Amino acid sequence: MPEETAEAAVAALEAEIVACRICRDRPLGRPLPHEPRPVPRLSATARVLVAGQAPGTRVHASGLPFDDASGDRLRAWMGVDRAAFYDRARFAFLPMGFCFPGNDAHGGDLPPRRECAPAWRVRSMAVMPAVDLVLAVGRPAQLWHLGRDAGAGLGETVARWREILARPVHPRVLPLPHPSWRNSGWLKRHPWFEAEVVPELRRLVAERS
Repeated sequence: MPEETAEAAVAALEAEIVACRICRDRPLGRPLPHEPRPVPRLSATARVLVAGQAPGTRVHASGLPFDDASGDRLRAWMGVDRAAFYDRARFAFLPMGFCFPGNDAHGGDLPPRRECAPAWRVRSMAVMPAVDLVLAVGRPAQLWHLGRDAGAGLGETVARWREILARPVHPRVLPLPHPSWRNSGWLKRHPWFEAEVVPELRRLVAERS
């Protein structure tokens, strides 16, 4: 597909996603508790896709994926600065839920809305054929991108990162924990992640950007 045609297809689909209101108008369960603001960031040329969970409150306000402390940690893991991170030619972003889902009773974010992935994910991946590495950030993204190859839990899945990365599939997938401060305890209990996974993550990203 010519580059101009590919970019037009990405722009058209992203405009559809931004206009989406299914979680408010045709919800699976309770409607979204506020006005939707989908936050996709697709790319016709990016080789790395950050597949996250759903926007938080700061991302809902700014419209930029990972525009918060979680993003700071993720960028540090990846070894890129903010300018590179938001360069559409280098990185695409496709969360499992496009809108901030609201908070639970404990102040944490609710799971990604169930409407988004069935409606948009296959189409979104189809317009981004350059992607050859998916960073599956968090359990929902790992379940979608790995299917039966996902472990019984996030820790088990991330621990099998070498096996998962070596699968003969396209695109390759690297499972990561969510970089939220809520996972700081998990990171302290599993020092192998920063000692082993982070250097490989930086190498893979550097090769593609």
